[in-house]
Amino acid sequence: MSTTKDQIIIIADALIRDKGYNAFSFFDISTAVGIKKASIHYHFPQKIDVCLAVLDYHTSEILRIIAEHKDKTALEKLDRFLAIYSKLRDEHKICIVGSLSTDYNTLDIKIKDSLKAFSDKMIAWVSAFLEEGRTSQQFAFSGDARTKAMLIITNMVASLQLSRLTEEDDFKRIQQAIREELLKEN
Repeated sequence: MSTTKDQIIIIADALIRDKGYNAFSFFDISTAVGIKKASIHYHFPQKIDVCLAVLDYHTSEILRIIAEHKDKTALEKLDRFLAIYSKLRDEHKICIVGSLSTDYNTLDIKIKDSLKAFSDKMIAWVSAFLEEGRTSQQFAFSGDARTKAMLIITNMVASLQLSRLTEEDDFKRIQQAIREELLKEN
């Protein structure tokens, strides 16, 4: 069973992804959780604190995934990375980076720093398994692994949003194209 604090984080995460950081309030959380606003302030004195807790949750999740897949092949790591976005797509969500990036210019520096730290972890993980895949000749691509990682990540972030407006299978086609391009032999 989740605690009130956990419920607040889950609801705040959903609200950030649905409305954006600037468009939700403690009232929205209190209504969704069924508690008074004062109860939220007990756990999170300011809205910034809630957002930081959401980002901490996402950072913990990506670190958990990385640890669980450390002994997997580069292809298995790629498939797990792509599965993160498939799950978001299935749940009709956008990723936390895509959501908070739209409010970036108005975010507190602590949130910006936490968002950057989360993004850096994701970029480092994808870069590492891409380079691992190239070294083991599982993947073939030109250029440096970090640039390729950025191309793949931005494709996933953008395709979550854009595929809401396009054909149903576009998201899956993009994922398949990423996978096929990496698996092509030189």
